[in-house]
Amino acid sequence: MRYLSFRDAAGTIRAGVLDPDAPAKVHDVTGLLPPGEGSPMRRLIAAGPDLEEVLGRAEVLDFGDLSVIAPVPDPTKVVAAPVNYRHHQSEMQQSSHIDSLGVFLKAPSSVAGPGAVVTLPYHDRRFDQEGEFAAVIGKTARRVAEADALDHVFGYTCLLDMTMRGGEDRSVRKSFDTFTPTGPTLVSPADLPPIGELELHLWVNGVLRQRADLKDLIWSLPKLIAYVSSVMTLNPGDIVTTGTPEGVGEVHDGDRIEVEVTGLDRLSVTVSDAGAVACPTLGAGRGPKPPAELTPVSERG
Repeated sequence: MRYLSFRDAAGTIRAGVLDPDAPAKVHDVTGLLPPGEGSPMRRLIAAGPDLEEVLGRAEVLDFGDLSVIAPVPDPTKVVAAPVNYRHHQSEMQQSSHIDSLGVFLKAPSSVAGPGAVVTLPYHDRRFDQEGEFAAVIGKTARRVAEADALDHVFGYTCLLDMTMRGGEDRSVRKSFDTFTPTGPTLVSPADLPPIGELELHLWVNGVLRQRADLKDLIWSLPKLIAYVSSVMTLNPGDIVTTGTPEGVGEVHDGDRIEVEVTGLDRLSVTVSDAGAVACPTLGAGRGPKPPAELTPVSERG
């Protein structure tokens, strides 16, 4: 199944399920969900409805007519993995990786959807793109075993971890509004190959910048979820993202960024520096050192 969130003509957020036999059609299940907290998508995830029964009663809409937003527009938390590929560790000149860094949080208010405009807040700082594979939690996870971790996943989506370089805390540099684009859809685990067989690609203005195999993660997704759940309770709709591979690079006003993972729908956004001001903090030139030039990447045989 593929799920999405969208706004109707009145601006109200709704949840839909793409018709498995006619992908251009979307079943609007919003009015069929039980009451609960959060967006319709969070309610859908938490309820775990009998989709065959629900889809039979839902209004059918044309996908092309919808204003699609982030699949989960209101997660209670976004948990991210720093330095989770060894080649990225090398390009960033980092002496340590996730084993000693743990995880960090991104502000839920940084979540944006497909087609969003990533807004660069400062004109005197470097901002980079980071493409990632992300999991959305399907049921409450607290101290789960690594072997059981994927049982707590509702679905997967593409994610961009937009980043300001510098010495400020990661959660600050990565939490500006619009700095966590996700989507466009949320795909059930049953509809994807095993994670170790997935590939990630990212392009800026049509030029390939990032190309990775998910099997190369230092911490696998099950290990990551198990660890995070030992620190904090993961709620239905929360996002756990696995980190970016080598190939990060600076983005500028007018750039178009696209990220795709095997079996997931491509996420596309644009970049704008409209309204940018001087940065009030003094972290420029400090912290992890990004490559001065793009790390060469290519397709693999």
